[in-house]
Amino acid sequence: MGRKRVPGLALRGGIWHLDKRLFGRRVCQSTGTTRIDEAQRTLARVMEQVRQGQIYGVRRPRSFEQAAAKYVLEHQHKRSLRDDISRLKGLMPWIGHVQLDKLHMGVLQPWIEDRKRAGAAIGTINQGLQIVRRILNLAAGEWLDEDGLTWILASPKIKLQPDHHRRQPYTLNWEEQERLFRELPSHVRDMALFAVNTGCRNSEICNLQWEWEIDVPAMGTSIFIVPGSRVKNGADRLVVLNSVAASVIARRRGQHDTHVFVYRGAPVEFILNSAWKQARLRVGLPHLRVHDLKHTFGRRLRAAGVSFEDRQDLLGHRSSRVTTHYSAAELSRLIEAAERVCGGGGEHPELVVLRGTLRDQSRKTPAKRSVGRDARLLSL
Repeated sequence: MGRKRVPGLALRGGIWHLDKRLFGRRVCQSTGTTRIDEAQRTLARVMEQVRQGQIYGVRRPRSFEQAAAKYVLEHQHKRSLRDDISRLKGLMPWIGHVQLDKLHMGVLQPWIEDRKRAGAAIGTINQGLQIVRRILNLAAGEWLDEDGLTWILASPKIKLQPDHHRRQPYTLNWEEQERLFRELPSHVRDMALFAVNTGCRNSEICNLQWEWEIDVPAMGTSIFIVPGSRVKNGADRLVVLNSVAASVIARRRGQHDTHVFVYRGAPVEFILNSAWKQARLRVGLPHLRVHDLKHTFGRRLRAAGVSFEDRQDLLGHRSSRVTTHYSAAELSRLIEAAERVCGGGGEHPELVVLRGTLRDQSRKTPAKRSVGRDARLLSL
């Protein structure tokens, strides 16, 4: 039996498909049904939607599931796409069927309450809300349909949940740094010293390789260029060495063929290991994170009067500049800026900060306290 044809419909593999020219444009899509009467109703609905879009500018209804699928297809290059997909899978049973133009905070509230009852952290919930907000913004601002209209007219306001218990970055003072580093084994101490003098992340330090080192003979030093594939923001990362970081590199040289930081012949995977955890407990900093070393480097640069642009380059933040192409003068300036915070000769940039202790910051129920009693003046 030959293929059945009805005006505007074609039977393929037992399923009816739309195949019709409407307002000068060919429309081809599956109806998802084997019944001709249902297929004809689908064709009539699509024809009316196209007519409404062409004549009156009426947008076609699309579900959040359709939008999420488009987002995933368009962001295959994104380094954190796997995490986004995981969050979207958790959202689908709640809002996957909802039309984009009917999606708002009220629709999301049952999902939010369910996640809270399940004990999810506020930060985790906000990550889900952020991906919803991103998709809605794309649907309202960038994604165009066949009629040249955005998927939705405007994006609703998706408000993140207030996170009163979010851990704030902690800036080490020099005395705390000395006590902590004294408690660390030599290989972890070298990694921590490198972090607090370069602003590198844990992954950048653990993966640091000798082949990324570039000699700068004119300045009597070297730098590292970490490939974008090993950097969080995906951009090549310039690592400038002050005298302390350079001394760390000199100590590690020759210990391994490929990696800079190794222990017992193998690359170190994490700075946040048992040695780090035990050391921070012994010095009274139980909640100190490895990332606080990067934050400390940034704050010391600022206190030393280093410009915002140079701080961006030294910390590896993405900017509009091509940050791995520098003149000799520019590179010299960055090395000099990094040298200001190495602590050599007993001279330290002065930084005055009012802050609570780590113990206060980790309280579950924040309370008002007098600055005189709970805050302390720090000289860094």
